[in-house]
Amino acid sequence: MENITLKLPLFLAKISPGSFSPAGLPTHSLKNPSTNQSRRLMVTRAAVAVELQTQTKVSLVRIGTRGSPLALAQAYETRNKLMATHSELAEEGAIEIVVIKTTGDKIQTQPLADLGGKGLFTKEIDEALLNGEIDIAVHSMKDVPTYLPDGTILPCNLPREDVRDVFISSSAASFAELPAGSIVGTASLRRKSQILYRYPSLKVEENFRGNVQTRLKKVREGVVQATLLALAGLKRLEMADNAASIISIDEMLPAVAQGAIGIACRSNDNKMADYIAWLNDEETRLAVVCERAFLETLDGSCKTPIAGYAYRDEEGYCVFRGLVASPDGTQVFETARRGLYTLEDMILMGKDAGKELLLRAGADFFDYLRRQ
Repeated sequence: MENITLKLPLFLAKISPGSFSPAGLPTHSLKNPSTNQSRRLMVTRAAVAVELQTQTKVSLVRIGTRGSPLALAQAYETRNKLMATHSELAEEGAIEIVVIKTTGDKIQTQPLADLGGKGLFTKEIDEALLNGEIDIAVHSMKDVPTYLPDGTILPCNLPREDVRDVFISSSAASFAELPAGSIVGTASLRRKSQILYRYPSLKVEENFRGNVQTRLKKVREGVVQATLLALAGLKRLEMADNAASIISIDEMLPAVAQGAIGIACRSNDNKMADYIAWLNDEETRLAVVCERAFLETLDGSCKTPIAGYAYRDEEGYCVFRGLVASPDGTQVFETARRGLYTLEDMILMGKDAGKELLLRAGADFFDYLRRQ
């Protein structure tokens, strides 16, 4: 409860404690009804003023997020950037962080591929946004489906972190050092397919779920001999020193939009759209748009091993690399593009790369993936 200092009117401040009747009214005012009525009116007004002061201040921005340590770190990063760019949001209580449990958070006993569908980590947050329970939603962009719910927009991406994966192990510094038959834990089919493609002697445990801390603990306890994590997440949690080594892009192409944070709002909420527009990093946004155009063309989900990465090269051009594979790593199809770093060109590059792999892999290949 707030501590409130009440400044009493002068006439009350001068009344001594012994000047009150048993009913709690000043004894000198009982002899004068009109004076008494005036005093009661002023006390009532003072009470109303106190009540208004004690009302809880309504937050100007409510940020919706998952409750994992990494998701919260991303939400607080967003909050801090909003506070730095808008003075009214720097006031205490102006921004509230609302934790929302998603389907992916609730079901931890099954591999993500078995859960199927899209939006496992975003659906409930999007619903809260549309219902007016939150004002903006902060997502890991790699969790966001290629479609957005009607009534929402995602116009903002924060500057992208390092997109690479890292190798985590208590007994080896890289995949090459793991003995044949070693178990690598990962719920990502993208990671599984690329591991088995290059190291077929290893085994992969798909039902390897949990937040970053949980997965690190499982490695320490010997549940698996190794795992992979996104370097971006470890950096945001200030836990990058847990990495045994950083895996190159050539060895492990990242997930579409890995390392990027997206901020969504309602399409009719101009105030929120203006707030988050100040935070947008256009280079990141264009790269994410390119990668998601590739993913959309392939109709990718958690059941499809797909990787894609777009970046600006030293000459200012966009370079895109894409991959689709079978979960067991026996079939891998890759492609690359280079073009202008503009919205229209990058969307076309992503779509064209996707169409190429659809043709090269063939309909039977994708039908097989969808049946898994």
